[in-house]
Amino acid sequence: MKALVLERVGELTLRDIDLARTMGPDDVRVRLHTVGVCGSDVHYYTHGRIGNFVLNEPMVLGHEAAGTVTEVGANVAHLKAGDRVCMEPGIPDPSSRASRLGLYNVDPAVTFWATPPVHGVLCSETVHPAGFTYKLPDNVSFAEGAMVEPFAVGMQAAARARITPGDTAVVTGCGTIGIMVALAALAGGCSRVLISDVSPIKLKLAETYDGISGINVRETNLVDAVDAATGGWGADIVFECSGASAAIADLFKIVRPGGTVVLVGLPVEPVPMDIAAACSRECRIETVFRYANVFDRALALIAAGKVDLKPLVSGTFAFEDSIAAFKRAAEGRPEDVKLQIILDGEGN
Repeated sequence: MKALVLERVGELTLRDIDLARTMGPDDVRVRLHTVGVCGSDVHYYTHGRIGNFVLNEPMVLGHEAAGTVTEVGANVAHLKAGDRVCMEPGIPDPSSRASRLGLYNVDPAVTFWATPPVHGVLCSETVHPAGFTYKLPDNVSFAEGAMVEPFAVGMQAAARARITPGDTAVVTGCGTIGIMVALAALAGGCSRVLISDVSPIKLKLAETYDGISGINVRETNLVDAVDAATGGWGADIVFECSGASAAIADLFKIVRPGGTVVLVGLPVEPVPMDIAAACSRECRIETVFRYANVFDRALALIAAGKVDLKPLVSGTFAFEDSIAAFKRAAEGRPEDVKLQIILDGEGN
């Protein structure tokens, strides 16, 4: 079938490729409708690796997906042909020790779409375990369904933070994940979120949501801004979503004594961290890698109208224009939050 294939660093093609699509009794076959362009997809396109995951052979991109079920396996009871769905892209080994502990996101045996050597889903159809496939309520569009995946990262961060209702949170980094984390933090009980970045355009978009205030760190010192907002006490929770060394250096200056720092962003290279400052405030440090056991909850919040992700879609592209979509994403335009590719013109 035709797919968007990353041949090597900087080279994308739309071509036919042989992809395994054998159905099992616990699987569903899905005709893809909408696939989001994720920062990790772009990073493989521009750099060819993320940490220990290295592109050594051609790979189909795409892991934020929604579509329509066309066939179900013999054991599948909760889905049927015609159902609109979104898919959780990581498939763990159910018998692994990590899975038995409920930590399937860090299962060493997990296969995750568009992570070398596993192919993604920028193609016409896929076969996926029904247990990781979720029916979209009628009021949730394909576009929103394809954004459940990045919002699940925000949900994982909020869950790891152990929010107490009324908490004040700071999010460093106002990219796609930063905004998703801010929205999940508000949905999880935070009374307000301060979000920092160098892009006034992204900050302005984030501030359209009630409860989010932007801090432009080109113009305002983040430590001073947090001190002013909290009476010098500090934030209850700090979510680091930028991966930038400068932001990481200030983490323990903006979190309150006994507060929580949640590390979400992945630095490209190792960065220094002030452990002594963390100890002197007795901070709790949590880390996030993808998500586990939150995908259905993320979808439920969207369906309930508690979280509106529609304003975050910056542009849509036809499948035939997928390469143009990735070239635009690689430009890093400040007005872009989420670009999506439409593979099937039916429905919305």
